[in-house]
Amino acid sequence: MAKTKTARRARIKTNIRKYLKGTPERPRLTVFRSNADIYVQVIDDEQGRTLVSAGSLKDKKAHEASGVEQAKLVGRAIAEKARAAGIEKVVFDRNGYLYHGRVKALAEAAREAGLNF
Repeated sequence: MAKTKTARRARIKTNIRKYLKGTPERPRLTVFRSNADIYVQVIDDEQGRTLVSAGSLKDKKAHEASGVEQAKLVGRAIAEKARAAGIEKVVFDRNGYLYHGRVKALAEAAREAGLNF
């Protein structure tokens, strides 16, 4: 059993990343959640490049919001940026976080804005 939350998350993240890979056709959408903000990147693992990114710290409106509303704004922003870059399909990497709350809100907002995963 993991001794801390971060150790538990690291173990889950390792297990998820064993089978989850981002390709040029279907890059990986990964989420990072801090206490105050939420960030998301679309990554091509084969080239090791970040294709597009968004975060609540970069967006003044999202930074002023809190919690689930903040995640929804970031989800919409990443979907718009990804579609502008020609990315329609992604693989969702929750990065060891449970799929509820802010992570779930971000994913659902990105789906509503047009990303397929």
